[in-house]
Amino acid sequence: MIARTEVIRSFARGLDVLRSFQGVRTQTITDVAARTGITRAAARRFLRTLCEQGLARTDGKYFELTPSVLELGNAYVTAVAEFEHVRELLHDLTRALGESASAAVLDGSDVIYVARSPARHRIMTISLAVGTRLPAHATSMGQACLATLSHNALERYFDTARLEALTAQTITSKAGLKARLQLVAQRGYALVTGELETGLRSIAVAVSGPPTSPRLALNVSAHAGNVDETEMIARFLPALQEAARQINLAGLHPDVRAVAS
Repeated sequence: MIARTEVIRSFARGLDVLRSFQGVRTQTITDVAARTGITRAAARRFLRTLCEQGLARTDGKYFELTPSVLELGNAYVTAVAEFEHVRELLHDLTRALGESASAAVLDGSDVIYVARSPARHRIMTISLAVGTRLPAHATSMGQACLATLSHNALERYFDTARLEALTAQTITSKAGLKARLQLVAQRGYALVTGELETGLRSIAVAVSGPPTSPRLALNVSAHAGNVDETEMIARFLPALQEAARQINLAGLHPDVRAVAS
């Protein structure tokens, strides 16, 4: 636990400004202020600072990030050799199953994607890439990770998580999600249909690791109309479990939490 006296709040707010661009290309000062909860004056100073550092640019009204922002995450990702092996395992899954495969780590109440192997056909309206955040409660990888938490850690998750409904199938109650996580823990896998996006079905397994390592999971996703639950369990699950076993055998448990920043 880091002491609050050692936390620079202004720096944290600056990071919030960077994160506010997720999903949008350009924003005004008013847009940033609304999305981050800071004043327009503070938003202006942070945006001007980003421009001065070459991380953003402006036409006088609209601001957008520059490619230099990639250096912030790329400096870490490229230094972790383990990611390449995880990506190769995901590519193997895609080649074998013909569907998209991903790896994500639990970060607070979200999962953040750390590696991905997209299929040729697009199955989601959401654009997924390394660094994408999605709510853990509505995703197979999120549920697979949450099911591995201790009782106390899970209660801390529920203290801060917002169980928002993304579709009519999303689990939005604490009791309902707890029941689901108990089932996931018993089965050893999470199978989610239409909870993140209507028509999307995915299956995920958690990757075992040291207690202090971040919770990592792998999944394969497909159109629900093309792949039923029986096929997911019979054909996809063994391949996922083997990929997770390979990660364990190789001792690949990189601290991917830095991707979240």
